Amino acid sequence: MRNTALAIAVASAALFAAGCDQAGKPAGDKAAADAKSGDKAADAAKDVKVLGGMKTEKEQNSYLIGMDMGRSLELLKDDIDLAVLQKAMQASMKGEKAALTDEEAMQIRQRLQETVRNKQVEKMMATAKKNQEEGEKFLATNGKKAGVVTTASGLQYQIVSEGKGAKPKASDTVRVHYKGTTLDGKTFDSSYDRNEPAVFPLGAVVPGWQEGIALMPVGSKFKLWIPAKLGYGEQGTPGGPIGPNATLVFDVELLDIVKPDAAGASPGAAAGAGPDKH
Repeated sequence: MRNTALAIAVASAALFAAGCDQAGKPAGDKAAADAKSGDKAADAAKDVKVLGGMKTEKEQNSYLIGMDMGRSLELLKDDIDLAVLQKAMQASMKGEKAALTDEEAMQIRQRLQETVRNKQVEKMMATAKKNQEEGEKFLATNGKKAGVVTTASGLQYQIVSEGKGAKPKASDTVRVHYKGTTLDGKTFDSSYDRNEPAVFPLGAVVPGWQEGIALMPVGSKFKLWIPAKLGYGEQGTPGGPIGPNATLVFDVELLDIVKPDAAGASPGAAAGAGPDKH
């Protein structure tokens, strides 16, 4: 069973705090402590760069951990009493006896995990609805622009430049350069940034790519607008940059159709081998 965001955040803080006592000094035997105290003057003379208005490493470390914990706990912000959380952390770091027994902690953990799951589902559904509405509105407007063609499936494309080579079949392996962005213009993948074209079987990518690239003669550059149903659908890329029901934009350049004996490494082996199915 997956840990809750709370457990992850506290565990992260514990990793930073591991090996330190309540005074912030390294734990260990007396010899180690004495050796450290001998370096105290040297440590004080360190030139610490001021970051975020904080002049000491301790302040900066503390703020970083707090910032990461805050982000991890954002989903549970209405279910947490920060004063109690701080109290529990301080007690744990001091090695004091916990107010909860192991059995009580397990009961709360299971309940909190259920709360997190429910909130994650609610958040995903709200995002999916928002993305669906925005995508439909965008495509309705975009489809009226000069040069934009809408196919029967809902795919939209625009010919930037048309090559004179052959058009690939569904069974072919292709070599392409591409950049993928969300509707707000954020790039989530780009073979141009990697300076390496992607090679993959056309049948291994999402339906919008299969249809769009099959329309392109080798040497062409197209712009593709792919609705969610032809892309990553209701799931998006969990934990990745593509949200549920996201409409995607791709600038695609079809470089060539790769012959089986000339593909070299297995098709799709190039870094970021395109918008694959999942």
